[in-house]
Amino acid sequence: MSEQKPQAPRRNAGGFGGMGGMGMGGGAKAKNFGKTMRQLVHYIDAYKTQIIVVLFLAAGSSAFSILGPKLIGKVTTKLFEGLIAYAMGTGLLTDFKYILNYILLIIGLYLLSAAFAYVQGFIMSGISMKITYQLRKDITEKINRMPLRYFDSRTHGEVLSLVTNDVDTISQTLNQSLTQLITSAATIIGVLVMMLSISWVMTLASFLILPLSGGLLSAIIKPTQKYFRQQQEYLGHINGQVEENYSGHNVVQVFNGEAAAVETFKKYNQKLYDSAWISQFLSGMMMPIMTFVGNIGYVIVCILGGYLAVKKAITVGDVQAFIQYVRQFTQPIAQLANITNTLQSTAAAAERVFEFLAEEEEIPDTETPASPDAVTGRVEFKDVHFGYTEDKIIINNFSCNVDAGQSIAIVGPTGAGKSTIIKLLMRFYDINSGDILIDGHSIRDYTREGLRSVFGMVLQDTWLYNASIMENIRYGSFDKTDEQVIAAAKAAHCDEFIRALPNGYNMLLNEEASNLSQGQKQLLTIARTVLSDPKILILDEATSSVDTRTEVMIQKAMDALMENRTSFVIAHRLSTIRGADIILVMKDGDIVEQGNHEALLEKGGFYASLYQSQFENGGAQEDE
Repeated sequence: MSEQKPQAPRRNAGGFGGMGGMGMGGGAKAKNFGKTMRQLVHYIDAYKTQIIVVLFLAAGSSAFSILGPKLIGKVTTKLFEGLIAYAMGTGLLTDFKYILNYILLIIGLYLLSAAFAYVQGFIMSGISMKITYQLRKDITEKINRMPLRYFDSRTHGEVLSLVTNDVDTISQTLNQSLTQLITSAATIIGVLVMMLSISWVMTLASFLILPLSGGLLSAIIKPTQKYFRQQQEYLGHINGQVEENYSGHNVVQVFNGEAAAVETFKKYNQKLYDSAWISQFLSGMMMPIMTFVGNIGYVIVCILGGYLAVKKAITVGDVQAFIQYVRQFTQPIAQLANITNTLQSTAAAAERVFEFLAEEEEIPDTETPASPDAVTGRVEFKDVHFGYTEDKIIINNFSCNVDAGQSIAIVGPTGAGKSTIIKLLMRFYDINSGDILIDGHSIRDYTREGLRSVFGMVLQDTWLYNASIMENIRYGSFDKTDEQVIAAAKAAHCDEFIRALPNGYNMLLNEEASNLSQGQKQLLTIARTVLSDPKILILDEATSSVDTRTEVMIQKAMDALMENRTSFVIAHRLSTIRGADIILVMKDGDIVEQGNHEALLEKGGFYASLYQSQFENGGAQEDE
């Protein structure tokens, strides 16, 4: 069913799988960060009240944990004073009741902080999952409204990436980064206030190390970004190469391509190794550098704090509390840096999702549709013009009347566009001008669902899914009983082989149905079509890849299926369609001849040359 049509350039899938999503700046950036974030906020608007509660809880959790070091400092000071008194021989002047009260207060604050963090995490998880559910629901509904030409110009992986990787990235950011952003900001502000309340001199001294840490981190992050991008690129190459060789392993073995495949893998794997270890090494240096710079800060704080304590400007407990605050201050700064990169990746993922949701959809169905229930199968093409692009019309002035019950064969060389007529008939594409009528109603007068319920299809490429044989036959006719399914299987000549299989009709098929032969798969799809009892049949000759005995069975099943039904047959072997009422002959995407077998042979045109070329080689001339 190949056909000629323009192919739009394929976009990169843009997933965030594997190691490529790690590190600093490893992901792509959004083209319009602000607009994308505003669109994402639109999804969050429905949960404004819960978000406010989450922000309050996140800030409260940070505030309670920030108070801890200050109170611990007071306990330390009280103990220090008691030890000094004991050393001076004036007794142990420690107020243990005072210390116990503060310890209980500290424990209470930390418990409150943990409780606030737990509740805000619980609420935010629910919100993020609801938004994720809504995004996936919107994408799925959008897919069902998209025209076929959209999917003709994109890989399956691109659309799959929207539903999986991109939505997961958004979900993780909403679930973790949003509250972490608030927590980190609240922690920085709170810790800064507490540091200033202890000593502005020590605060200023501790800030002197920030330019040093910032400079060192910048020196690491810049080259790390390049290597993370390389890592993601070659990870994609390896994934693609492994998938390609796994799915086509039979071809690789038949043509002795194992050595070449291994060599290609080694080349990509070496590139991945080189970029991965450099990126991981450089990113792994960030924590030791932060620790080193932080230790320098601790030395400065300890020396200066000791001096101020001797001068009675601050207490020993204040020095101890200040050291804890310095540690708390650097951690949220690093978190904010990571969140910034995460938000960039999230914006890029969200932008792809919103671009897809904004894609042009199919023309809406009519609000007063005709009923497909009484369709008899009469089809009329009236002056049909169509092109996959407006500047290249490939079907011109096509007109044809098909009575109910007639068979129409569509023939032509590979790439002639035989399936185009079928796609127009089922309204996968809308025609540029003219009309297609079914029982006197334009196909635009039916809903797409109603229109397509009239048709049954048996294609050259079978489609079965991971379920039992019973459910595979019942697909599309979900209200049918088991007895009706079995009756359809008998009509399609597949009941006998089904019962011979393990578990019979209840045998599970794997995703590719590799536990069935090609002929058995075709018979199952014919049984599925028999069960649906369509008014109009579309048949893509399905016997080209099976043995002669199976071909006879399939042909018998299809002949029985076609009886008293309007049938459109895409034919590759012309000997199978000599009895067709109308034969449409296609060449280079256009219909060049139409008529029955005898009339077209007498005409001596393109059909006659096609027919003769199939039988003159090897003397296999067929009787007419």
